[in-house]
Amino acid sequence: MSPAHPDPQSGGAALELLVHGVGGATAADMLDDPRTVRVTGDRTAAMHRRRDDVDAEDHPERYADRPVPEAYCWSNLTSGNGARALWLLLLPFMVANLAHWMRPPTEGRARLVRLYGVLVRLVALTLTVLLTAAACEVALDLTAWQCAGSGACAGQRSWLGFLSAERGGWWSQPGRRLALAALVPTALVGLLWYLSNRTWSAYEAQRPPTGYDTGADPDTPADPAPGAREPAGSDTEAADATSPTAATPVELRPALGRPGFWYGRRLVARLRAAHTAAGFLTVAAALAAAAAGQDHRAGAGGARELLGWLLQGAVGVLAALVLWVVCRRGRSENRLDLRIERTLVSWLPATALLVLALTAAHTAWSRPGWVSAGTLPGNTVFGVLTLAQGGLVVALGTVALLLHRPRRDPRTALYGLGGPATAMLACALGGVMSGGVAQRVADWLDGPGTPGTGDGLITGPPVLLSWQASVIPVLLLLLVVPAALLAARTVLAARRLRTAVDADYGAADPDRLRTDQIAASRARAGLTDSAPLLIGVVSGATLLLGAASVAGAWASGNVPGRAFDGAHPAIASAATAAQALGSWMIGFGALLFVTWGRRAYKDASARRTIGILWDVGTFWPRAAHPFAPPCYAERAVPDLTWRMSSWTRRTGGRLVISGHSQGSVLAAAAVWQLPPATRGRVALLTYGSPLERLYGRWFPAYFGPESLRGLHRTVHCWSNLYRATDPIGGPVRVPAQDGRPAVDRAELLDPVAYGRTREHPLPEPILGHSDYQADPAFDEARAALLDLLPPALPRQRDDTVVPQESSGRSSG
Repeated sequence: MSPAHPDPQSGGAALELLVHGVGGATAADMLDDPRTVRVTGDRTAAMHRRRDDVDAEDHPERYADRPVPEAYCWSNLTSGNGARALWLLLLPFMVANLAHWMRPPTEGRARLVRLYGVLVRLVALTLTVLLTAAACEVALDLTAWQCAGSGACAGQRSWLGFLSAERGGWWSQPGRRLALAALVPTALVGLLWYLSNRTWSAYEAQRPPTGYDTGADPDTPADPAPGAREPAGSDTEAADATSPTAATPVELRPALGRPGFWYGRRLVARLRAAHTAAGFLTVAAALAAAAAGQDHRAGAGGARELLGWLLQGAVGVLAALVLWVVCRRGRSENRLDLRIERTLVSWLPATALLVLALTAAHTAWSRPGWVSAGTLPGNTVFGVLTLAQGGLVVALGTVALLLHRPRRDPRTALYGLGGPATAMLACALGGVMSGGVAQRVADWLDGPGTPGTGDGLITGPPVLLSWQASVIPVLLLLLVVPAALLAARTVLAARRLRTAVDADYGAADPDRLRTDQIAASRARAGLTDSAPLLIGVVSGATLLLGAASVAGAWASGNVPGRAFDGAHPAIASAATAAQALGSWMIGFGALLFVTWGRRAYKDASARRTIGILWDVGTFWPRAAHPFAPPCYAERAVPDLTWRMSSWTRRTGGRLVISGHSQGSVLAAAAVWQLPPATRGRVALLTYGSPLERLYGRWFPAYFGPESLRGLHRTVHCWSNLYRATDPIGGPVRVPAQDGRPAVDRAELLDPVAYGRTREHPLPEPILGHSDYQADPAFDEARAALLDLLPPALPRQRDDTVVPQESSGRSSG
């Protein structure tokens, strides 16, 4: 991305801060100069300048008639080495976290808003339990219980020989096999805790600049003291961008402008402790259920059975404590919360791990008559989890509708149900990944047999997982109809757009092929606006099919291929085919997550496609699930805020922050964080921006019409560029107000020339979402913004300013 070339001739010193979008860009490309220098930051995210502009602050007279270009490169926050492809395994957690931020905007309905946040956090908690239960299913049930308990299966797996029940070794008893296998899910939970803690330290631990560092106005109220107690129920969800409680003496403070919005240290720590404990308790419950079942059948009595009851009681008490921690409160954004979490929460994971260790020791107690047969007791947890997730999503939908009703906006996605629909997708993804792993491992252990049909070496995974896999082909068939309708609508739209294309370019002798190419590009770009329809269909069908799979599994007690024995041959064949195809697809789908993720981080073109969802998902702080991928904005937004504040304070000069695609979202979020006086000296230039088209529709409480209009009122000036061929960016739909012009400039023609001309002797490409700087309108917009900014203020250099090198440093 190269800076604009025409230079405004008035106003004094100015900084042009460039922020790239999805897919990233090098500093050399952004500054259009191979000689660049990192002036602040690190290898993860940094500010770069041309070598000749490094000492611009010391020689402001050189830049009286041109801006100082400076590029902020943040692509390493979301990309980098191929190992980060493993983050895609956390995709269900990320999607659940998105649902938290998708609530409809509201005013004066704090209880409903808090309930919405609690329900999303409970959905996220079920996903952690589901993942841990899937690991228990693979390690404890399929491997240690079923395969090691079967001589035929263990005989084909030499690495299971020491666990084989036929060999009669010390590890041959079922309880000891289970206790050993419990190390696998325990290690998985420990790994998730480690990754969450490490990524927080590397990405989100940097405190946002406050006080003197931001150049805050002396009239701005200070944040409460670190030890001050917040008002009861002061979750971030309870305060809206339009709420009077968020007001400052200058303006109503928007949600993204609150001091603690990009620093969720306490909440992440609290949720990390609760989810880690929930994972350990899930493993302990699986062990305790198996041991209790055997003791009950054998009538063991005595100290062993009493200890079992005590351990089960401890698991229940700790589970209740986990629920209390998750439900108690959400984020504290109205001030920068620097307090350490209480000892009770801090010690919760260690206590749960201790209970797990005691339960494992109790399960390994010698029980000579214990024989493993069938499936592991207690695997009905998958059915309970499915019902719980469905009930939570329905309750979440009810709350979302109540929140959306008073302030209905036709642009809001799914009429305010975007959050519940996304939560349902998170549950579906969790089911696909957990069920896929279980199905693949069962097929591998079973050899030529089919798990669940009774003709293999092992019984197989729980029946419900087979039913859930079987509904996947049905879901894909249901999607064929809306996909076909969208394809047909796109073709018809392309035909209708031919007339508009010819009129826009005023072609005297239209080239039908060229017109068709441009019209088709515009029609395909419009498919983005149909995303709510597809997501609504998928989530609704998933909810219904999930309920049907639970009913079928509990009513029949058999896998689909056996449940329809005796039915019409066509029905029986369809059920068998659905089971086989679904089992293959669910395992293949889980494999694709890693494959696509690695390709996205190695291939730039693939990253632009896959990275859209990823960069949207990881833009938001971890407010619902602590094991979600890290939030890069908790590093990037403070970086940009500090840089803008330090420039205006040190030089008294003007600043235009120029953001493309996702970079425009980071730019807007950073501008919101500025104090009002600084914001009044900043111009905002966005292009290819999803601020309204994506964020405004799906996250209306934070980027809705009122928030964007408020940003327009408080920033000095703002211009937005967009194209009809851009599938991501679009107009921000902020009209003229208070004497300020509308934000959206005239729609840019793409391509810039219809055919060959003297200025364009070669055919111009259709750029779509890229290379907005290639359009002359970009240079004009940037120059106009700089000319609108007030002249630079005479300021004395302040040598006590925090050095640039201290900004945005990551601790990892």
